Amino acid sequence: MTASGAPPTLRSDARRNVDRIRVAAAEVFRARGLSAPLEDVAVAAGVSKATIFNRFGGRIGLIDAVIDDLVAKELKGVIEQARAVPDVGERIRVYVGALRELQYRLPAVNGVLLRQFPDSGSLMDLCRTGEAFHGELVAQGHAAGILADGFTAHDLHALTIDNALALEHGGRPPRADYDRRTAFVLDGIRRPA
Repeated sequence: MTASGAPPTLRSDARRNVDRIRVAAAEVFRARGLSAPLEDVAVAAGVSKATIFNRFGGRIGLIDAVIDDLVAKELKGVIEQARAVPDVGERIRVYVGALRELQYRLPAVNGVLLRQFPDSGSLMDLCRTGEAFHGELVAQGHAAGILADGFTAHDLHALTIDNALALEHGGRPPRADYDRRTAFVLDGIRRPA
């Protein structure tokens, strides 16, 4: 901070480094998840690992710097896409399907859902947003009489965590198998006809 309380202005080369680090972090985290080695981010950005620590304070600062572009916009987009669906049953189907699609396509989403870095305020805010929507969605599903008795928002959250764990630690199954399992999840949470 300067004497006036404003953040210091970076030299142009330092600003370029910050921009390259942000781009590299988004690419590396997108492809390999939030726990990808910072050395890989440094190599992709063409800087030293020390530069990452100097400019971002480490992994948490770097996650906070890129989480909006990396994951938050997509997760919030899935929520908004579901909220726009008038029919509650279809809203649940759209949300669960879109979230599982995002988990399959973007490994960093699973790091968020698993709360891999709880010291990241941005990551935890995103988790709270998702959990609040789970509560809203499950309440609507019960009010419409379409969810299985006893199915809770915690159950919906646990299903997303189970999927994140499977993808993070068990590997990515073939797409057809994954989509078939998504259908099983959706069928399993619905009230029997």
